[in-house]
Parts: sequence; C-alpha cells; structure tokens
Amino acid sequence: QAQLVESGGGSVQAGGSLRLSCAASGWTYRRYCLAWFRQAPGKELEGVAGIDTDGTRSYIASVKGRFTISKDTAKNTLYLQMNSLKPEDTGVYSCAVTESRCKYGGTWQSGQGTQVTVSS
Repeated sequence: QAQLVESGGGSVQAGGSLRLSCAASGWTYRRYCLAWFRQAPGKELEGVAGIDTDGTRSYIASVKGRFTISKDTAKNTLYLQMNSLKPEDTGVYSCAVTESRCKYGGTWQSGQGTQVTVSS
C-alpha cells in the first residue's frame, strides 16, 4: 500500500509561485507513474502532470510552460513547481502513483491532497 503525503499548498496572488511536495513510498513497482491531480470546486478531478520511471514528463496544455514536475528518488519525494499561477489553478492538489506509464493511466493510489488558492 502506497503512502503519499502532500505539503506546500497555500494562498497566493495571481502571478505568484508555489512548490508542492509529496512524500511518496510503500510500493514495489519496477515501473510506475507518479502524478499530480487537482480538483477545483464544482469540477471533475483532472491529471495535471506526470513523470514516468524513466523521467519522461507530461503535462496538460493549460499548465505547460508554467508547472514543472520532478522527483528526488533518493528522498522518495515528488515535486510540483508552479509558477505564474492563475485563479483557475485553484483546487485541491493530490499526488498519486500507478503501476503503468503515465499515458496509460490505471488504478491510482493517492494522498489526501493540499489546498492551493490563487486570488486575482
């Protein structure tokens, strides 16, 4: 069973930056995808960014060029650097892991999430 604990959320003004962290451990997959999801009020959960075991990164169009996903394998930590934040980035951000490449998805194990609020 994976353990995923997010931190780093908060409230910022539009144009500001935040870095989210996720302490991630507890699985034995050889190949896996680590990802960040977000859920905005009244909207469906959406995948924001993912990183495969080999370091391949993927992003949704609305965050490309603004968000950067990275991982420190030695520290078992996943990061999401978010720059040039917009009000529409507001939501609960959670990290998740699945035993597949990001582009295939699958059954995800996720953390509880951390709130990000961007004001205009």
